[in-house]
Amino acid sequence: MKTTGSIVKLGVAVAALGLAGAGGYVARAEGVPGAVNPRPLPGTNAGTPASFADIIQRVAPAVVSIEVEGKAAPQRIVQFGSGGAIPFGDQGGGDGGPFDLRRFFDQVPENQRPQTVHGAGSGFFISEDGYLVTNNHVIEGADKITVHTSDDRTFKARVIGRDAATDLAVLKVEAGGLPFVSFEDRAKPRVGDWVVAVGNPFNLGGSATAGIVSALGRQNVSGSSYVDFMQIDAPINRGNSGGPTFDLYGRVVGVNTAIFSPSGGSVGIGFDIPADVAASVTRQLISTGKISRGYIGATVQNVTPDIAESLGVDKTGALVADVVPGGPSDQGGLRSGDLVYRINGHPVTSAADLTRQVGQVHAGDTIRMDIRRDGQSRSIALKAGLRPSEDELAQNDSGFDGQGDGSGGAQGAGLLGMRLAPDSQGRGLRIAGLDGGSDAAQKGLRPGDIIEKSGQSSMRSSADLAGAVSRARAAGRKDVLLMVARNGQHIFVPIELGKG
Repeated sequence: MKTTGSIVKLGVAVAALGLAGAGGYVARAEGVPGAVNPRPLPGTNAGTPASFADIIQRVAPAVVSIEVEGKAAPQRIVQFGSGGAIPFGDQGGGDGGPFDLRRFFDQVPENQRPQTVHGAGSGFFISEDGYLVTNNHVIEGADKITVHTSDDRTFKARVIGRDAATDLAVLKVEAGGLPFVSFEDRAKPRVGDWVVAVGNPFNLGGSATAGIVSALGRQNVSGSSYVDFMQIDAPINRGNSGGPTFDLYGRVVGVNTAIFSPSGGSVGIGFDIPADVAASVTRQLISTGKISRGYIGATVQNVTPDIAESLGVDKTGALVADVVPGGPSDQGGLRSGDLVYRINGHPVTSAADLTRQVGQVHAGDTIRMDIRRDGQSRSIALKAGLRPSEDELAQNDSGFDGQGDGSGGAQGAGLLGMRLAPDSQGRGLRIAGLDGGSDAAQKGLRPGDIIEKSGQSSMRSSADLAGAVSRARAAGRKDVLLMVARNGQHIFVPIELGKG
């Protein structure tokens, strides 16, 4: 089967294993009645096993291969085939380009017109009556889903529910008495613990690999604010998407979701969705067919060291870049430029942490926020709404990557390396040109961007910006924080004063 690599959301299984002093996992007899995996094997311990055969023999019957068929436009095929490189931190690949974070879901285009696309992934049963878990990206857009079991049975599957935010989906086949496994979602593994991955790499089916937990709590590797991934070095490849990772007792500790690779093949860096996240999401999908999360209608960004310095605060919390007019934040009094550092008494460590905490509340709940505004701390309360689907949010997000008009009429040339002009619609200062070596250019600003504010001060002329720069210098700051608009979206950008 000809395969092509695709970009993936990275999954890190925050596995669920107990600790027994220096010895390793705590074996527990409890589990889901009937599951083939909750009982510890006789004589199993956390040391190096002589063989993984007994574990694999027990759990492998619950792991399935998934084939999908659906329609896709040529642009989507090209995107998957290209690998669509996504940088991981600041590391570069061997060819000078960024490493790829790839979904390991195989797709086979038949021609370059709108066409039928075939794909293969993995999954596993979590109940004897046919509920099974896989990745959302495996079955997204599928018109037909076929499940193949290890004993050569074939079933048609239907989608019960899917959650793009965590890249999880639940399917159902009409059958009974199926072997199934359960999640270990209460305890956590340690770095160095053994794990075993079982799945369908390259559509080979029934393949098992072993390794260790390499790291826990990996963030910012998939665009998801709801998953801290577990990194493993058990080799996983395209087609392993949606398959389970087990601990030494055969308990599911994660769902294989992505690899970090310069070539598209395994280099020993794989990522799993944690068992506790997977268990919670799948339970809600089975119960209601969808995931409901809280929503406040605000765009937030991380507080980088430069932003923290320009605000005179510690690097903590999340900075509000924009609020949706008429949304919960707008109605509750949250403003662009507010620094949120606590929600319902819990510290906010990052923009992703804020999104995750808000997502845990229900629509209609009151959210109490501690914020800093104009150097002063205050508290506000707002009522959470219901978060739109990821597809709806993507459609409404204009993206901070559009092109500006870049027309002339500049004034104040050279201020912070930018040539500026009052915006014709009175929104602020339009950037008409930049010095390529300026900090503004290096931070990604471009002609056509609109500088609307510095702090709470509106920017209507170059004199306004010059005044903001002077105040920042007088306060001993190294940066001046500017609120910039592009295509209707806002972001705060700290610009170094010494590079203007």
